[in-house]
Order: sequence, then C-alpha cells, then structure tokens
Amino acid sequence: MGVSAEARRVVEDLLAYIEASPSPFHAVAETMRRLEAAGFGRLDERESWRLEPGARHYVTRNDSSIVAFVVGAEAPAEAGFRMVGAHTDSPNLRIKPQGEYEKQGYRQLGVEIYGGVLLASWTDRDLGLSGRVVVDSDGPRTRLLRVDRPLARVPQLAIHLNRAVNDEGLKLNAQQHMPPVCGLVGDEPAFRDWLAAEVGVSSGRDILSFELMFHAVERPTIGGLGGDFIFAPRLDNLASCHAGLGALIAAAAKPVAATRLVAFYDNEEIGSGTNQGAAGSFLEDVLLRLVEKAGGGHEAWTRARARSLMISADMAHAVHPNYADRHDDRHMPRINAGPVVKTNANARYATQAESTAAFIRLCREVEVPVQDFVMRSDLGCGSTIGPLITTRLGVAAVDVGNPMLSMHSAREMGGSRDPELMTRVMTHFYS
Repeated sequence: MGVSAEARRVVEDLLAYIEASPSPFHAVAETMRRLEAAGFGRLDERESWRLEPGARHYVTRNDSSIVAFVVGAEAPAEAGFRMVGAHTDSPNLRIKPQGEYEKQGYRQLGVEIYGGVLLASWTDRDLGLSGRVVVDSDGPRTRLLRVDRPLARVPQLAIHLNRAVNDEGLKLNAQQHMPPVCGLVGDEPAFRDWLAAEVGVSSGRDILSFELMFHAVERPTIGGLGGDFIFAPRLDNLASCHAGLGALIAAAAKPVAATRLVAFYDNEEIGSGTNQGAAGSFLEDVLLRLVEKAGGGHEAWTRARARSLMISADMAHAVHPNYADRHDDRHMPRINAGPVVKTNANARYATQAESTAAFIRLCREVEVPVQDFVMRSDLGCGSTIGPLITTRLGVAAVDVGNPMLSMHSAREMGGSRDPELMTRVMTHFYS
C-alpha cells in the first residue's frame, strides 16, 4: 500500500514541524508562526480581550504552552467548546544550573533526567542544544537558543570493559553515566562564556538563568522499504500537536456554532503540576474568559462545559514485533491502521463510552479506521492530560493517539499514513 499525495503532504509538514521544534519553547514559537500566517492574533493574559464571533486568537503561558481558538457563532453556553489537547514536551537530558565540571581530563555537563527517558537511546548520539536563556541586557531578556552542531556525546563503555553487557543488559545510572562529554580540559571557552557568545551577550556574567536541553541532531525522515515509517525525535507528542493545529487552521474559515480550540501544554512528561501544565489553570482561565466575554455568568460557565468535548491526543503504543507478549492479545494497535482509542478501567485515560462513541462516529463519517488499546492487566498503565482536564473542568473527553514504537526514545518511530488520518478526523471534529 503506497502513501497518498495528501498523506505525503501531511507527513512532510509534520517532519518540518518537528525539525523546527527541538524544545517546548521552539514548539510554541513554531505554532505561533503558523497561527499568525493563518490570521490568528496574539492575546496577552494581562490585558483585556475583545472577542467577536469568528475571531481567531492565541495566548501563551511561560512561552512553552499555548491555547489557540476560533470564537464560535453562538455563545459557549449554547454551543460549548470543541477542544483538542496535547503536549509540547518530550523526555530528554537537561543541563543543571552549575552543570560544567572536569573529570579525568574531560569537560562534562551535569544533566537532570526530564521525564521517563529511555537512557540507552541517548548514548553514542551526536547531541545539539536548545531551549531558552535569560540574559541581563538593560533588564532581563529571554533569548531562544538552538545549536544543531554536534556539541556533546554520552559515550558508552567499550564491550571489552563490560563483557557481560549483552547478557545482563546495559545498566545506566543517571548521575554517574549520563553526563555528556563536551570537550577536553584546557579547551576554551568556559560553558557560560560559550553560551554568552551564542546568544549575543558579552560574557558569561550576562547569563542570568537558562533552561537548556540536549537533542539528537539527526533530522526527522521518512523510512522503510516502501516509505511506511517516520523516524524522528519527539513524535510523542509533537505529532498530536501538529494534527490538532493543522485541523484548527484548516477548519477556521468555516463558521460553526461552537468555539473551537487547541491547548498544547508543557510538562506533561513530569506530571503536569506546573503553572503552564495541564493541572494548572491555563485552559480554565481561557475558557472562563470566553464565557464571560459572551456575556455569561456562572450558570453559563457550567452549561458551556456540559456541552463541550475534548479530544485528548497523545501517542499510543503500537504492537512491537519483537515484544508482542507485552500487549493484551486482543488490543494490538498497528502502525498505519488508524487512530487508537485508549481505555483504562482505573481512569488513567479520560475515555468513557459516550466520548468513545462520538469519536468513532467522527471517524466513520470521514472513512478513517479506528483501533483500541488497553494495557495488559498485569502491567501498570501510563496516563495523559485527559484525566487532569476532565477532573478540573468537568468536560467529557476521549483519549486517542496514533500508534508508534520506541516511545520516549531519543529517536522514535511511527507510521507515514497515520498523521493524515488523525488530521482528517480532527478537521471533521472542528467542521
């Protein structure tokens, strides 16, 4: 089965989106760029908003989370909200504030492990650096940093010095084994001085703070003998952000009663318990302002939420051919076979029968196949932003995602036809 022209267009655009987004800050910046090109205007949480039916706007928090919306033709109390939620962050290695040190003649950078990292996938890779730096330039100023040159590497120990590694497995200690090597003692400049030059200030003393993370420098690509796959970093969860964003932009010009929006959050991989995370007030604040600007009070706010539906979009586990026993026998999602509805009896996902039915109907109406995923009953289940949002807001939601392999690796793997299928369903949802 070949890849259609539309599927090819969508997947190539997804690869460009991922390439532009090595950090959550860059993901939001790229999302803003695309929104502005589609006629969306920026709002500031500190200012008063003026909102008219059909207006397109977006607002950010911490420069790493973003909510974008198209105001509906009817008040939210009458038509509700149609929402897609996803997250901008991915597991990685983040530099400590005083990270630079010397050991055995090498210069290294101490790192914290962000999220559930597959540590082995970060070894023996050429690593670039990205994130944001706050500099002292007539007051604090924030600069985005992206360096795609191979700056560092986490070298594995040679098999000659660890003969049992293939039998006993590679065991990595985050503190001891994961700090990348970035130079030799005696090389100049010091890390903060190097960083100052990269962001355009005179010395390391001008660096007030930073949030910097490593990324693999290999470009995202289409792979496989027939072009069936995507090989890329950060598929979890930029692929879902891309689908929701593309759908909102594609449907924005069509007037509908409901207010449509996307909410892309930072910090999902570490539990979402931050100001800009899904457990925070960001989306609630935006929705409440939309209700109030339409003239509604508390009852309108309650009615609006009761009429709403969220698609919580996060990537799903495709069956692995070498580890098929890690799946329930009757719930084995396959790559390029359509979106996956994720269900958990203990509410680790927000999916319920009615929200599932609504999503399946959407898929049927645009001829998109649907798959199911339930974790094996003897394995623990991960979670998403879905339960956090439904708990806080009381809106109905369904957890879905495209199937993938190598989740939380520095280099992940998905299907080249699945992005178009998910985008098609989400566009129909908004239309």
